[in-house]
Amino acid sequence: MADIHVTQVDPTSYDVTVRDHSETKHTVMVSESVYQSLTGGAVEPEELVEASFRFLLERESNTMILSRFDLPLIGQYFPEFEQEIRKRLAAT
Repeated sequence: MADIHVTQVDPTSYDVTVRDHSETKHTVMVSESVYQSLTGGAVEPEELVEASFRFLLERESNTMILSRFDLPLIGQYFPEFEQEIRKRLAAT
């Protein structure tokens, strides 16, 4: 299982380091409205970002994940993302 480290940079930006077969670094933007929509404020934003990366890593290697993106972009590639992430975070 990959090691994922999330650090908040500013209110809407997070640096993510993923260590799997290789190490990659990413910057993810999460607006307050997206955060509230996906979590209802029930978990910390870092937990949302980490869960989102776990979702991605189930579908592609860390080297295939964009180095910089807005979190909702995941749903454009994987339409099940929002429903799945809500379900995962509700279970925590």
